Amino acid sequence: MLDVRRLRLLRELSYRGTIAAVAEALTFTPSAVSQQLAALEREAGVALLERTGRRVALTPAGIALVGHAEAVLERLEQAAAELAVARTGLTGTVRIGAFPTATRALLPAALAALAREHPALEPMVDEIDPAEVAPRLRAGDLDVALVHEYDFVPTEPDLALDSIPLLEEPMYLVTSRAAASVPPDGPEAAASARTALLPWRDAAWIASTPGTLCHAMTVRACQAAGFAPRIRHHIDDFATVLAMVAIGQGAALVPELGAEDPPEGVRLTALPMRRRTRIAFRRGAAARPAITALTAALRSGLCSGVSPGAPGRPRP
Repeated sequence: MLDVRRLRLLRELSYRGTIAAVAEALTFTPSAVSQQLAALEREAGVALLERTGRRVALTPAGIALVGHAEAVLERLEQAAAELAVARTGLTGTVRIGAFPTATRALLPAALAALAREHPALEPMVDEIDPAEVAPRLRAGDLDVALVHEYDFVPTEPDLALDSIPLLEEPMYLVTSRAAASVPPDGPEAAASARTALLPWRDAAWIASTPGTLCHAMTVRACQAAGFAPRIRHHIDDFATVLAMVAIGQGAALVPELGAEDPPEGVRLTALPMRRRTRIAFRRGAAARPAITALTAALRSGLCSGVSPGAPGRPRP
């Protein structure tokens, strides 16, 4: 009989490529991971791994077994969800990952609704960049997460995870009004991203921390417009970004939820670019009561109108 815990290790190795990375992600020692995978090979009766330098590659049999492991782990998630539905009342913890603007603009109303409707449920929020969500969900550190993707930074598919859409919002080019003569009557619309961005090819730019999806979005959007941005500041908080733009420290790309209450002197140009937010969870876990309750609370918050100070309205 194949051990499910060892199958989980093999599945994680298929994503990470090294024993050390699997050990770090799942809080094992590398030797313990190696021992468990060796035991899985003995159970399987065939070679599952082959070393190529520092990395470990899966054999054809190993690749096939990972496919079965995905199906087994999905069925276990479905079983856990059915058992949770059978229990009376919604209790326990639900571990939620969320990126900063979602933590500020979307979660407070949803958590307040959960507290009213399911007082025995204990939400635990961990602020995290969407680029880090997938391994945390696979490892079981999170139960559900709010993730986003941009037009220029699509999400890589992950067979271990599933997601449902929550909202879609436009992107804005944020610049200082002192840098150009523009009409004073609110957000404008650009015919194309290239039309809006190209005049700022020689300007300084403000972007998020390298390695985040927001940073990649800024770089790729500017590259699509025909130039590489000269990034002066790396700032993850959009309110701080707006403040820096207002004093002439650079241009930036900001999603609608991050463009609330822009300070005086900031020009917002709506771009034909979108950011899409989704609710992600392990495949098979969609019916878990805690996840369905959080999803309902988030959607209820959107219908009641989150982010009233933003230049536009979020679209569920």
